Amino acid sequence: MSEELNKKEQAAKAMLEARDSINDPVTDNAKVEAVSAEMLDSVESNGLGKVSMDNFGQGRPDKSADQFLGWMVLDQEELPSKGKFYPNGCVIKIRSARAAEIRHFSTMDENNYIDMEEKLNHVVEMCTQITDGDRRMSYKDVLEEDRIVLLLSIRDLTFPEPENKLILKGKTDSKVAVDIELSTRYLVATLVPSEIEAYYSSKERTYVIKTRSAGEVKMRPPTIGVMQEITKYLKDRQEKEIEFDKAFIQVLPYITPDWRQLNLPKIFNLEVDYKAWSEKKFMVIYRLAEKMKIGVETTLEMEFEGEIAKAPLDFPGGIKSLFIISDLAGELL
Repeated sequence: MSEELNKKEQAAKAMLEARDSINDPVTDNAKVEAVSAEMLDSVESNGLGKVSMDNFGQGRPDKSADQFLGWMVLDQEELPSKGKFYPNGCVIKIRSARAAEIRHFSTMDENNYIDMEEKLNHVVEMCTQITDGDRRMSYKDVLEEDRIVLLLSIRDLTFPEPENKLILKGKTDSKVAVDIELSTRYLVATLVPSEIEAYYSSKERTYVIKTRSAGEVKMRPPTIGVMQEITKYLKDRQEKEIEFDKAFIQVLPYITPDWRQLNLPKIFNLEVDYKAWSEKKFMVIYRLAEKMKIGVETTLEMEFEGEIAKAPLDFPGGIKSLFIISDLAGELL
């Protein structure tokens, strides 16, 4: 074994000498030829060794890297949608918000709806990863009503300390005062009526509804991307001082499955088609959109001493308190 190591060391030394000789304008050809012969002898007797191919080829998800970078897989059963409208087998990961994201969030104008939406979506964009097999999806593919759970889950990772919890004042049915933490485990998801749920297609990941007046209709709750495009449309109408049909805006998010195919000209064309709907078709689609709303109730619920305690879903100190600590008592010495 020691003899083989000596041979390898001699070969390595010869390689270094050969490299130096190549950079030298007065190369001794005989010397180079001797070194090459020695290298060939070493390769023939010892081989090239073993090469691991694990680090080559198509990249694979590295679980240890995810843990190192703070990415955690989100349980989609915790989402209001239960993950039903995402591709089958897709994975959603979240991480804690970092200083740069919190600084950006802190500039939110809570009196400006568009700015508030932009800041909330920025946190989701930076702190969420969605993959469908090898395909990377966008944060815009997140359902609008799933966003609250993502934001609260990201906050839990960002501020794990007990003193940073958001506490709401609640009461039981017998009027006993109870503190309820603003947490995903106390959110109450709204339920889609069973007559609509019966039309859910696990293959198409949407509702495929057969109606007498509107034919077959495919509808689903809107994504962040769809709502962003509709917001752009509303902003454009307002800037141009053009009236828009409020009823159309109420049904539009539910009849547009993919934000990638939505823009101002497309919305205009959809509005033209919408105005040609019969009264019955409009009534059916409007009512379906109303019943198809998923999300969370406006109250939190927690079991307390055999009773259900409830508190209004609110953000103490404003929505900025999601990532900006409003109570400094725990920080001051």
